[in-house]
Amino acid sequence: MRNYKLEKLQNGETFVTSEKGNSMIPLIKSGQKHKLAPVKWEDCNEKDIVYCKVKGNFYTHLVKAKSNDKGLLIGNNKGGTNGWTRQVYGRVIEIL
Repeated sequence: MRNYKLEKLQNGETFVTSEKGNSMIPLIKSGQKHKLAPVKWEDCNEKDIVYCKVKGNFYTHLVKAKSNDKGLLIGNNKGGTNGWTRQVYGRVIEIL
């Protein structure tokens, strides 16, 4: 299955997108548009919202922690975590 967000970010594009789901409320509501810009995991910090891949799944979720050894700990805004990853492709730079 084609992942147009991944393709755009890997091509250096910044763009507006949205996702369905309530895991990021109240930061991002279901279907709310936001702007994604390409980023490397090393340039991210705790509390950034990133587009990433964790254990085979893509998420737009929060950075919960950062480790030089493990990468970024990704989780939702409800207290859950998805796991550690270095596969970070974009960062939310604006919520519209």
